[in-house]
Amino acid sequence: MVATVRCEEIANEKFTGFTANENWCLLEEAVQSGPVAGFGKKLNSILCTSLSEYDAEATYFEEGVRSAKRKQLEEKLLQLVQPAYLSMLGHLRSGTLEKFKEAFEEALNGGEGFSLAARNCTQSYMALFDERCTDANVELANWDCSKVRDKLRRDIDTHVASVCAAKLLELTSSYEAKLNEALAGPVEALLDGANNETWPSIKKLLQRETVSAVSGLSSALSGFEMDAKDKEKMLTSLQDYARGVVEAKAREEAGRVLIRMKDRFSTLFSHDSDSMPRVWTGKEDIRAITKTARSASLKLLSVMAAIRLDDDVDNIENTLTSALVDTKSNAAVADKSITTFDPLASSSWEQVPPAKTLITPVQCKSLWRQFRGSQQA
Repeated sequence: MVATVRCEEIANEKFTGFTANENWCLLEEAVQSGPVAGFGKKLNSILCTSLSEYDAEATYFEEGVRSAKRKQLEEKLLQLVQPAYLSMLGHLRSGTLEKFKEAFEEALNGGEGFSLAARNCTQSYMALFDERCTDANVELANWDCSKVRDKLRRDIDTHVASVCAAKLLELTSSYEAKLNEALAGPVEALLDGANNETWPSIKKLLQRETVSAVSGLSSALSGFEMDAKDKEKMLTSLQDYARGVVEAKAREEAGRVLIRMKDRFSTLFSHDSDSMPRVWTGKEDIRAITKTARSASLKLLSVMAAIRLDDDVDNIENTLTSALVDTKSNAAVADKSITTFDPLASSSWEQVPPAKTLITPVQCKSLWRQFRGSQQA
């Protein structure tokens, strides 16, 4: 009974003394603001000193009681200091993560491949964390730091994934911008000069620039060691983007087709075959000049009526010519039948899907009427 009471008193005295111990208080205060070099050894030394003092004062009491109370004291002391240990691990985790981020960014800026940089930096800084955890380890407690280590690894993986997503977006945006620059202007110019070679030229331009962009992106992606399906998906998306640029520009230009038709008529009517301003002498065949200029304007309308980036063929030009220019033959047919078929009284072209239609037949008819009206005004 006496041994129990006395050993408990000694243990309580040592616990109280520990809480007021200057070395412990300084260590506890220091670890709140940052990592402390040699933390594990320092704390272990303070703990062992307190326990040694207990052993010295309780040495003559019954061993069973003495050992039980010592164990209780040790548990209380470890419970008291564990928050400081966890703070230390927290500093090590956050500090290591920041150093990883800096080293990773530096490696990427130095031209190292993404996956290689991520792998090397991860290995290096996880090893550094393990080394620092060993320094922070309290031998007496032998606490497990695996949960904090796992948290650090998750943080690193999350950061790598975030940077990867940002880099891939940056790469994609860069190649999309290059495609937009390489395609938009030239496509507009080709459509402006609409002729039989317009869409073949646009198709050739699209193929050339797409191949160049896809090749560049594919090469840039090699450092990411991506899954083949994911890589193919990105390359296909870039191809679709290139085609989308052309189609969007074509739709934009189709919206200005009436202005372009008027401009083309005016240019051809007022200039000769050498593109020189026409000098009117009164001997010109006005009807022939007008017909040529109108035909060119109709050609422009037919070119702008549909997107032709594939190998499909259509009969748009012949349909427009037959319906809008060959009026004599149409009139002859009309004399024979009251129910003459109007090929332009439709919202779709034969052999042309709606997705590839820029100007419908009925819209072409309306545009031509406006075009002719502007000449008569």
